[in-house]
Amino acid sequence: MADSSVTSFKAADLVVQLSPTLKTKPDVSSFGVDFTDHMLTIEWSSTEGWKAPLIKPFGNLSLHPACSSLHYAIQVFEGLKVYRGDDNKLRLFRPMLNMNRMASSAKKACLPAFDQPEFLECIRRLVEIDQDWVPHSYNASLYIRPTFISTEQSLGVKKPCRALLYVIMCLAGTYFNTNAASLWADPKYIRAWKGGTGDCKMGGNYGCSLFALDEAVDNGCQQVLWLYGDDHQITEAGTMNVFLFWINEDGEEELATPPLDGIILPGVTRQSILDLTRNWGEFKVSERYLTMSQLCSALKQQRVKEMFGSGTACMICPIRHIAYNGQDLDIPHSNENSQLTSRLRKELTDIQYGHTPSSWSFLV
Repeated sequence: MADSSVTSFKAADLVVQLSPTLKTKPDVSSFGVDFTDHMLTIEWSSTEGWKAPLIKPFGNLSLHPACSSLHYAIQVFEGLKVYRGDDNKLRLFRPMLNMNRMASSAKKACLPAFDQPEFLECIRRLVEIDQDWVPHSYNASLYIRPTFISTEQSLGVKKPCRALLYVIMCLAGTYFNTNAASLWADPKYIRAWKGGTGDCKMGGNYGCSLFALDEAVDNGCQQVLWLYGDDHQITEAGTMNVFLFWINEDGEEELATPPLDGIILPGVTRQSILDLTRNWGEFKVSERYLTMSQLCSALKQQRVKEMFGSGTACMICPIRHIAYNGQDLDIPHSNENSQLTSRLRKELTDIQYGHTPSSWSFLV
């Protein structure tokens, strides 16, 4: 819900400058490489407030060399997708969750408030203009990257007096070149901590993860399983939320994921999985702490059914292997054991592409 007290830009004031020449769209594209013809920019300053939103030809930004987003990572972003259904209609998936999360992240970065529904309407107009970029495919979509940066022209570490909110879009094919992920779990690396910004979608959270990821790759794994605390709590897998489907210590069939305690990103796919499975009412669904000792014990006792990551880029990615403290932990992930993963993927995809009517769908 937008804050009615916020003095924000209005979608009704949107200015559109169409590109005189359109790009040739590639037949096949990797994630995040091929961008659409237009972008959305909205400038803000503490003296003038928000300027009118502008859709213009895609192009480079001009930033002052002292821009504080470059020096101090005063920057937040979001990620959501546009899907084209069999009916040729374009749909966003629960986009207000992204808008609200971005507003929350911006607050922690001391960036100015904005009206979330107005911003979503500006994004809708951008998608509408570049709608020919949305693939006619169930294996591809158009990825939307809202970004919010400080444009403060000062080396002082302070709350910015200037900012830029902008949106770019690109083709999104398969994010991982695998059907199941292998993870490197080393407790010496920590993604986030209590009282920090682990629950925000800030660029700094991702840039500082690359060193651990490089070590994971050197050790034959694709991503990092991020642990926290002396008890080695499971938090996230790479950039994904983590789910464990198992028979818990009390003999109950349970789908569990770490709670939103300040170090976990409140993922849209994560919330959707919780909402779907709770609505099914077929097994226990919990937001609870999970530790590596609990996982190791459950694997030894053959109580683990499935383990997977979730996120906008990958949607659902089964986890097949974890390297931890000199152990190679194999996670059940074969087709006959991954019924929940397959069912969730199908139900979410059916909503995203319009096969299943849902209030979660937002028509462009």
